[in-house]
Amino acid sequence: QITFGSIFLGNVPVHEDVHRCAGQIYGYKGCVRDFQVNNKELFIIDEALGGRNVENCNVPICDYHPCLNGGTCTSDAENWFCECPKLYSGKLCQFATCDENPCGNGATCFPKSRRDAVCLCPYGRSGILCSDAVNISQPSFSGTDVFGYTSFLAYSTIPNITFYYEFRLKFQLANHHALQDNLIFFTGQKGQGLNGDDFLELGLRNGRVVYSYNLGSGTATIISKPLDLTLNIHVIHLGRYLQKGWLKVDDQKNKTVTSPGRLVGLNVFSQFYLGGYHEYTPELLPKGSRFKNGFQGCIFDIQVRTGMNQEFKSPGTPEGHPNSGRSVGQCKDSPCSLIKCRNGGKCIESGSTVHCDCLTGWKGAFCTETVSVCEPEHDPPHLCKQGGTCVPLPEGYTCHCPLGTTGTYCEQG
Repeated sequence: QITFGSIFLGNVPVHEDVHRCAGQIYGYKGCVRDFQVNNKELFIIDEALGGRNVENCNVPICDYHPCLNGGTCTSDAENWFCECPKLYSGKLCQFATCDENPCGNGATCFPKSRRDAVCLCPYGRSGILCSDAVNISQPSFSGTDVFGYTSFLAYSTIPNITFYYEFRLKFQLANHHALQDNLIFFTGQKGQGLNGDDFLELGLRNGRVVYSYNLGSGTATIISKPLDLTLNIHVIHLGRYLQKGWLKVDDQKNKTVTSPGRLVGLNVFSQFYLGGYHEYTPELLPKGSRFKNGFQGCIFDIQVRTGMNQEFKSPGTPEGHPNSGRSVGQCKDSPCSLIKCRNGGKCIESGSTVHCDCLTGWKGAFCTETVSVCEPEHDPPHLCKQGGTCVPLPEGYTCHCPLGTTGTYCEQG
């Protein structure tokens, strides 16, 4: 028991009016760490007026894995605390920047720091918080952004693609780095609970156009000659009838291939992805489809037909309308032209997504807020240990130590 004036913690003295059961007195058995009365913390040992049969709590709290979001639990005989990974905070690492999502219109929130977020804008939206509408007639894709996401458009599944299809499209490269390992489009059996191999994809690798398809009995691939980089716009025409496929790029000669095995039908269920993937990593896609990055540049005038005598049409239902998208802008438009980052911050754009990359010591959407000496982003970081709370002062800071610790930086038990 421990006595705080008329407050008894854990048990009551024998002479008090107590509840008895079969002649035994049952008090609390266990550990009490933080004790508050009317929002005022009472220091269990230092402020006690008396007590008996009390000792240090040695429950191995870390055995119960209290830390969330990948936090690492550290404990000794006196205390325990969570070492939080980047972008998480709180006693149990339970708080993340995007818990209070500032992004609008269905944007994907990604934590830039513990206090700042970046809004990855959905199709048709742009701006810091994705609040600005943007009309897209020639989509611009930004590849894989610094957060690991690709820009993309997703159209409804293309019907009647089983035995015959033709695609026509044009594209313009953002730079020569967009030629190394970049997806142009993809559809397959991904996302329907199936492990099937069927897929159709088009991409760029090592400066060449790569066209692949799998009907379920092996992958057929056509690789073009190196692209003529003096051309501003490139034109692709490709198709397949049963097992035979063909590809024509710019003024290069038509190339053909025949898929292995006996299967002749392409059975796909996923949406038709243009420029990138909805998924975070391409490794989730079927084997044989391993373009690591999304497309960088503009893709336009994409059309498809699934019969030799049909007219070409834009993908989507209704025609030309994607179901969804992320970080897709209008070709030749720059969202940074409308954003002014302050205090040396640099505007970063990924399609329609835009954010300010702040210099050290600054934070906020436009780099207008200073970083406190106690904030995780401060360089150098504060030195409060073992769960100590950093409190800023006019000159420097001080550490408010949790129960059971002391010292300038709460480094002593």
